[in-house]
Amino acid sequence: MPPMLPGPGSRADQTLSLNMRLIAHHELQGFGGMGEGMALQLTRDRRRILWLAHESAPKNFTGVDVTDPRQPRVVVQTELPHAKLRSNSLDVVGEVMAVAYQTQTIGLTPAGFDLFDISVPEQPKLISHFDASGPHSRGVHALWFVDGEFVHMASGAADFQPRHPFDDQFYRIVDVRNPSRPVEIGRWWLPGTREGDTAPPPQRLDPKFDAGFRAHNTNVFPQRPDRAYVGYIDGGAVILDIADKAHPRLVGRWQNSPPFNGFTHTVLPLFDRNLLIVSDECIKDNGFDWPKLVWVLDARVESNPIPVSTLPPAPHAAFARRGGRFGAHNLHENLPVPTSWTSDQIVIGTFFNAGVRAYDISDPFQPREVAYFVPGAPARSPAGAIQLNDVYVDDRRIVYTVDRFVGGLYILEMTL
Repeated sequence: MPPMLPGPGSRADQTLSLNMRLIAHHELQGFGGMGEGMALQLTRDRRRILWLAHESAPKNFTGVDVTDPRQPRVVVQTELPHAKLRSNSLDVVGEVMAVAYQTQTIGLTPAGFDLFDISVPEQPKLISHFDASGPHSRGVHALWFVDGEFVHMASGAADFQPRHPFDDQFYRIVDVRNPSRPVEIGRWWLPGTREGDTAPPPQRLDPKFDAGFRAHNTNVFPQRPDRAYVGYIDGGAVILDIADKAHPRLVGRWQNSPPFNGFTHTVLPLFDRNLLIVSDECIKDNGFDWPKLVWVLDARVESNPIPVSTLPPAPHAAFARRGGRFGAHNLHENLPVPTSWTSDQIVIGTFFNAGVRAYDISDPFQPREVAYFVPGAPARSPAGAIQLNDVYVDDRRIVYTVDRFVGGLYILEMTL
């Protein structure tokens, strides 16, 4: 490995900050490797419980009382049934939590999602399990549950055989209005990716970067309940008409790869501004798949979204060799729930070893970085640097962010 380049950010033990201040840190009982699931519950007795999905076994999910964000307290931490399973993704509506389960290899169980009654956060009770296992399925990687009625998810299925093993998860809609009996009501996959499709298979990326033509985030908002905004990894950003949930229909698609290196992760619509914020995901260490960016798209014509800018990334020379991954990942997604902060002027995302960063997009052609927080390397981190994985901003403008390996939960104030 080349020697570390000098300059701000190049030393992984340094903590860097601008307009964000650390107010608390919790290592989560020594199980601080966290995934992409963060949700905030407001309980009947007015407590605030932050629910967190773990990146990998042995833990399933953890509930943290953040009523006083300066004194977080773990109230429950649960176990996975075996070591070849991850939960990774969760969402909360009222007193119901949906938790995704993905197995390390195809054909294992349990694979799908669970619904839990969390009316007593210290004692989550299983309501039901939706089975998404199968001979070619790893289950559910990510889910979206914000209206109490439907779970939208990136999932395999028992009856779905991909043409290429990397293309094993597609968009599925599950009706959970009767939470004891969840039932699939619709699905969509990129034509050409399933065995038996008449469409030709998509052209694959360079094998060094091929991550698959499959769904990741599957976001649906009450402002447009007839639209699903899907990050389809190497298939780009996809807009679907789901007015008829049994028959989703492609409306628009934007693809930046090739020439870029794939992995579209999140498509966040800013409805009043006719913009889409689209994040890539970095999946390689030491800048190998750079650049992984956050894009601003003009979506006035949703059948033809056009990029107008990217959020200015942290300096490549300082961060690429800082340790672990460097590049875009998750965004705060303006969840349509009472405990979530929403903004169409400020975009906040996680960038692995470049921390959590905030951007002013009031001029979408010239986004400006306005805040960041980069923790020093957690002790015992295999990456040798922070790897911030996800972010949630609550209605008090408190920023919660988590490390992918060991660092646990960081709680920040924005001082913008």
